[in-house]
Amino acid sequence: MRLGAHLMRFDAVEPARLRQELADTADAAEHAGLSWLSVMDHFFQMEPAGFPASDPMLEAYTTLGFLAARTETVQLGALVTGVTYRHPGLLAKIAATLDVLSGGRATLGIGAAWYEKEHLALGVPYPPLAERFERLDETLQICRQMWTPGADGPFEGTHYRLAETLCSPLPLSRPGRGPEVLIGGSGERKTLRLVAQYGDACNLFATTPDEVAHKLDVLRGHCDAVGRDYADIRVTVLMGGDELLTGDVDGFVAAARPYAGLGVESVILRPPSTSLAAWVRDHVAPAVPRLADLG
Repeated sequence: MRLGAHLMRFDAVEPARLRQELADTADAAEHAGLSWLSVMDHFFQMEPAGFPASDPMLEAYTTLGFLAARTETVQLGALVTGVTYRHPGLLAKIAATLDVLSGGRATLGIGAAWYEKEHLALGVPYPPLAERFERLDETLQICRQMWTPGADGPFEGTHYRLAETLCSPLPLSRPGRGPEVLIGGSGERKTLRLVAQYGDACNLFATTPDEVAHKLDVLRGHCDAVGRDYADIRVTVLMGGDELLTGDVDGFVAAARPYAGLGVESVILRPPSTSLAAWVRDHVAPAVPRLADLG
């Protein structure tokens, strides 16, 4: 089992120090052997999670480009991009660029979007949920088409129409397919169906092992329905990892073990309100080899 970090808070240092803080965090992640670094794709900090909307929040793909320049091995992605935030042709181009400039280490994390406040505040259209899922389906089709060599013809959908799906340079990772696509969310009727149909990976909240086991059973059913091999989908979970803040690596490993038994490939941790670099170096790093022992 591999370990990653989700950089979702930027309030531990002043804005003038964020550049160095992120550079130090990237260095610490690589030194520790983390497999993943992600950021949120939000314009405001998340009020529903208990944070003021005015807390610092960095634009996702600018930040990922910076992290790409500071790393060599770690996989990079947004956890996850809201489908409403960027036109799908532009999003496919952005993801391809990140993949090229990172040397083939990009993941396109994507979901149906939910944070209405930031949409309304910045004038980003926020269609009803059913339409957002329709747009997510079409966006996934557009990305696959744009990343396929020679498939630069038009795309005609209900919500999006592209005259040309030219993407040059093409992504480096997985020639002919493009970056890994991770679909975030645990909705059983729509989200997990899209994972089965289009996704290379999924991300679930580590609520309880029983709940995650149920979600994975639902995903298996969707895979069977669309003729997809469930084993081809990389399963990740988002955890708090509070045990590591007190140095209780044994307790963290014990909490992660049931998820390893379910076939979860990666655990992704959320940071506390502290220096990101210090958190990775002092608290997350000691757990990397221990988690690897779980298989």
